[in-house]
Amino acid sequence: MIRTPRRRREEPLDHAELARLLPAPGDPELSSDRLNGLEEHLMTEIRNLTSDTASDTSPHTASDTSPGASTGAPPVGAPARNRAPRPARRPGRRPVLVGVAAALVLAAAGVAGLAGSSGGSGRAVAPPAGAVPAPVVQVVRGSTAGLAGAVAEISGAAARAELPEPGPGQFLYVRSEVSWLVSWEGADGKNRSYVDEIHPREVWMSPDGDKGWLMEPYKEAVDRDGITLDDPEGGGRTLNSPSYDYLRTLPTDPGLLLKKIYDETGGMGNGPDQQAFSTIGDLLREQVVPPKLAAGLYRAAARIPGVVLVDDSVDAVGRHGVAIARTDEADGARTEWIFDRETYTYLGERTVQTRDAEGIEAGTVRGRTAVTDRAVVDAVKQRPAGLGDAPPSA
Repeated sequence: MIRTPRRRREEPLDHAELARLLPAPGDPELSSDRLNGLEEHLMTEIRNLTSDTASDTSPHTASDTSPGASTGAPPVGAPARNRAPRPARRPGRRPVLVGVAAALVLAAAGVAGLAGSSGGSGRAVAPPAGAVPAPVVQVVRGSTAGLAGAVAEISGAAARAELPEPGPGQFLYVRSEVSWLVSWEGADGKNRSYVDEIHPREVWMSPDGDKGWLMEPYKEAVDRDGITLDDPEGGGRTLNSPSYDYLRTLPTDPGLLLKKIYDETGGMGNGPDQQAFSTIGDLLREQVVPPKLAAGLYRAAARIPGVVLVDDSVDAVGRHGVAIARTDEADGARTEWIFDRETYTYLGERTVQTRDAEGIEAGTVRGRTAVTDRAVVDAVKQRPAGLGDAPPSA
C-alpha cells in the first residue's frame, strides 16, 4: 500500500476559528421507534440478501427470500430462532438499500448507546418500542403415543379440504395474526424476553410466485401500504422458494416427498431432521397447499425422527388444539403445528423454549401465529368478501 507522507502542521490548529467557520452540528438522536424501524429494515434486507446468496450457491436452489418468511417465520426467524416478518421462504426484493440502511443504523446505534446507557454500559435501559413481555407457559411433554392416529386424522382432513383454485391473473391470499421474539439486553447485561404485540399480517402471491404483496403495518420497516414481493426475474421454484404452481408438481407420496426434502435441504439448518421439519412448516405457514400434497406432507413429517404429539397448544388468537411438534436440539426451541381437536384443520404455529438457553427461560413462548383466512382474490391488496379492501397508505 502506498502511504502519503505526513506533514507537520506549521501552525497550531485554531479550534475556535474552525467552530466559527463550520456549521453547528445537528442533534443526532433518533427516537426509539425510528431506531427500531431502521434496525428491522436493515435486518430484513440482510435476510433477503442472505437468502438470495444461498440460493445462488446451493446446487439445488435457484432463488430464495418469509414475510417473512420464515416465516418463518419466524417466520415469522430472525435471531437464532426468531423469525423475520417475511412470507415463508418467498423470493424477496433485491436489497438495493443495504448500504444506506446499514449506515443509518450504525449511526443511530451509536447515538442510542450514548443516549440509552446507564453508567456508561452502552446497553439499552428500555425494551424495544411496541414489545411486550413474552408469555411463559408450562412445557407440556410430547410423546409418540397417539402420533400415528392423530396424523391419520389430520392428513385425512387435509385431503378432504375444499380449497380455492386460483385462475389466470388471480392471487392467493393468506391472513394471519403473528408475534415473534424480540431480542433485548437490559442495562444490567441480562437478557429479557419480549415479543411483538400480536398483529395482523397479510400476503398476496400469484400462482407462479412472480408477483406478490405483503402488508404488516405494525412493522415500521414495512410501509403502511405494504411492500412488493415481486420477483421480476421469475427465478425457478424450489422447496426453499415455492409457488402454488410449483407445489402442484410435487409428489404426494410421503416417502417420495421426504426423500426430496432431505435431498434438497442437505447441509442446511441445524441438522437434516430439523431442517426437514422446518421446510415442511415453511410450506404450510403462508401458503394455500393443494389438498393431497398437504396430506402427504403431514404423513412425511410424522416419519422424521424426534417428531412428537403434544396434547395441548394455543395459537396466536387463543384457539386450543393438538400439535405435531419437534424440538431443535441446538437451542431447545420446540415448534408446534396446531390443529383443531374436532376438525383437525390447521390453525397456526407456536414456538416454545423447552430449556433455559441463550438467556431465554424455559417455557417462554418465542413465537405464535394463527391463520385466520385463506382465499383467492383478483388483485393484490384486495381482500375476500366481507373483509373489505386494504386501506390506502396514510
